[in-house]
Amino acid sequence: MSRLYEVMFIVRPDVEDEEVDKLIAGFSSTVTTGGGVVKTVEKMGRRKLAYMVRKFNDGNFVLLTIEAGGAVVLELERRLRVTEPVIKFITVRMDEEEKRLAKVKAARGVRRQTGTPAAAAAPAPVAVPAPVAAPAPVAAAPAEAAPEAAEPLQASA
Repeated sequence: MSRLYEVMFIVRPDVEDEEVDKLIAGFSSTVTTGGGVVKTVEKMGRRKLAYMVRKFNDGNFVLLTIEAGGAVVLELERRLRVTEPVIKFITVRMDEEEKRLAKVKAARGVRRQTGTPAAAAAPAPVAVPAPVAAPAPVAAAPAEAAPEAAEPLQASA
């Protein structure tokens, strides 16, 4: 069963563009020999990494969109793992994401056709009363100090 995947990998920054093109060609041939199809290849260029990976602060990003079976993707990931210039990679299955987006778009289209505004379709938010702060506790004064505080101060002449 063929599914749609996005494979992003990061190549070391010190690798030449010709070598990056050879890597992309090799990975593409892995997909095609396994019975898959490479839909798009996007070289995103050199970018700064969020954190240091294998002593590198930046790398060349490449995005492959492929349509293939699970065995082909496993082989591609194995090759990405053992290829020395590749410092990081990720594979994401996109067909489930596309189904979810299609469902959301269909729901929006139905709402537009019926003329129901989005605010009327959604339930109104319920106001929650703000919590009332408890009064601060008052420290009780000692019994002897109370009478002295009540007497007025006398001025000495």
